[in-house]
Amino acid sequence: MAERTIRQAVRELCLAFPGAEEFESHGSPNYRARLGASKGKVFAVWALNHHGDGHVGLWLNTPALEQSRLLASSKHLYKPPYVGPSGWIGVELNKGMSWKRVRELVHIAYLNSSPPKLAARAAQPPAVAAPTVRMKPAEIDRLLAPRARQAVALMRKICAALPEVNEGSQMGSLTWRAGKRTFFMLYDYGKGLAAQFWVGIERQGPLEMDPRLSIPPYMGHKGWMALDLTKGTLNAAELRGFAVESYRHFASRRAVTALDAGSVA
Repeated sequence: MAERTIRQAVRELCLAFPGAEEFESHGSPNYRARLGASKGKVFAVWALNHHGDGHVGLWLNTPALEQSRLLASSKHLYKPPYVGPSGWIGVELNKGMSWKRVRELVHIAYLNSSPPKLAARAAQPPAVAAPTVRMKPAEIDRLLAPRARQAVALMRKICAALPEVNEGSQMGSLTWRAGKRTFFMLYDYGKGLAAQFWVGIERQGPLEMDPRLSIPPYMGHKGWMALDLTKGTLNAAELRGFAVESYRHFASRRAVTALDAGSVA
């Protein structure tokens, strides 16, 4: 029998409700129920390792007045960011919570969010089969995958040669900072391993002729570029060049002077 993943089971469950549809928002699958031309309210969001929180999560738009009671009812429930203050709950799906209870909670969220005519057609949670396998650490945090680990090791070696650099994490990305200013990031938000760094707005156009390079959302207007690292051999010289260029832009004058004195190209 083929393995049934948590993602497959969740998708089937959410789409089994009357009028339900899936759409992507901010890189995550969302589920809502539509009646006619209305957009409908979202009742569930698949949230895998959201901003590095480690959860295999499903955020549910349950009644706000029920939030405290629901959160107290199970160690597998948590208050998610952003939507938590509005009454939503998060369900941890990879640590043994009863699938029957998951179905019940999604049903509650659907009834709370959907038009009355659709809600009336969903008297019971859909009878959707449970997942058969749990997710592995590298499936939850993609920076633990072999290629990502190789890229992390390479960037640590490169950045160790740069003065006044510290490593950290931000919103699920691994970051390197010159002092307090980020100059390089590694991440995989589900669309493949990528690096991000500053090149300057004037260089973005010419660099974008390389199909591996693109102007990223959010940071692109500030002169940043993203490099697709999913294929081929990791090019240490190329990564070093981009990292050092970005570092020079953000580092203090003292740090750049120390860099030049140490002759790191």
